[in-house]
This record gives sequence, structure tokens and C-alpha cells, in this order.
Amino acid sequence: MSTATRPVFYYDLGSPYAYLAAERVNSVLPVVPVWQPILLGGIWQATGSGSWSLTDQREEGMAEVERRAAEYRLQPIRWPDPWPTNSLTAMRVATFAQKGGRAVAFSLAAFRQAFAGGRDLAETDNVLIAAAACELHPKAVLKAIETRSVREALKDATAEAVQRGVQGVPTVAVGEQLFWGDDKLEEAAAAIGAEG
Repeated sequence: MSTATRPVFYYDLGSPYAYLAAERVNSVLPVVPVWQPILLGGIWQATGSGSWSLTDQREEGMAEVERRAAEYRLQPIRWPDPWPTNSLTAMRVATFAQKGGRAVAFSLAAFRQAFAGGRDLAETDNVLIAAAACELHPKAVLKAIETRSVREALKDATAEAVQRGVQGVPTVAVGEQLFWGDDKLEEAAAAIGAEG
């Protein structure tokens, strides 16, 4: 399966549901997807929606994330304080890591910093710890997040996701089909099998 036809896993490091999917996506799907960082805030801006974490459904949603993490046999969720937080710096680093073929390693390390370690990814030091875990040099990372090419790549990826119809994260795109939610990975896997 070529890169052009591979499924795409859209995610934002600030999303706990994307974290749940990230821990499973490479093992559930029969083909390793392209890991595509996007800005969830950009999706919300384009679609006029927002985060459940800022509504009266916050406690219910957090409990659901914790329940699913236990069901998937992941480490217990430790929520960053504050949460939600600004994931822009972390997403720029994910975009930089993607260019070097390290999107998966960096993103998993960053997700684990946030939702298994309870660390705020708005703090650059916590992002650099995740970057170091996949051998991205701190100086290179700090320089990259300020470059126009990284900022534009993240912006363009988000715009492309909106154009494709992505409503939120995690979303797996299989051809024209979109599977939104960590609980839709098995459906995405079945769709890949049907295409193959």
C-alpha cells in the first residue's frame, strides 16, 4: 500500500481520546497509518464546535476516558493541571518530528507525558522531555517550532483535514471514509480489509 493510499490518523496531543487511539491504532489497523498532527482548535474554528471539557459534560467525559483507558489496559489517566491546555507548541514539534520520520515516537512520548504523567504540554520543558525520548535534540526542536515551514505545514495539514471533512480527533481516514473516535478503530480496520 503506497503512502498516498495508506490510512491517515489525525490527532492533536491535547485530546485524551486521541491518546487512547494513539496507544492502539498501529496494532488495531492492519496497515500502519500516516500519523498526521492537526490543530483541533482549527477544526473547531472551521466547524463552529468546541470542547466537551468546557461544558457540563466535563466530569462525565473524563470518567469515560478513565474507564476506556482501564478497558484498554493502559496506565491510569493522570490529568494535566490545568486541562485542557494549549497544545500549539507540542503540535509544532509533532509536525517537525513527522518531517524526520519520528511522528509516532514523539507523539506517543508526548501523549504519555500528558495523560499518563499528568504533565502540561503547554510547558515547553515537558515537550522537550518527550522530544528527547525519541532522540530529537532540544536545540533543533526549539529552532524548528519557530520556523515558518513548520508553522505552515501544521496549518496546511489542519486545513486539508477540514476540507476532507474531519470533525474532530481522533479520526482515521480510509479512502473517502472517516472514522471519528477512539472506539471506531475496529471499524476503520474492517474498512481497510474491505479495500485490500
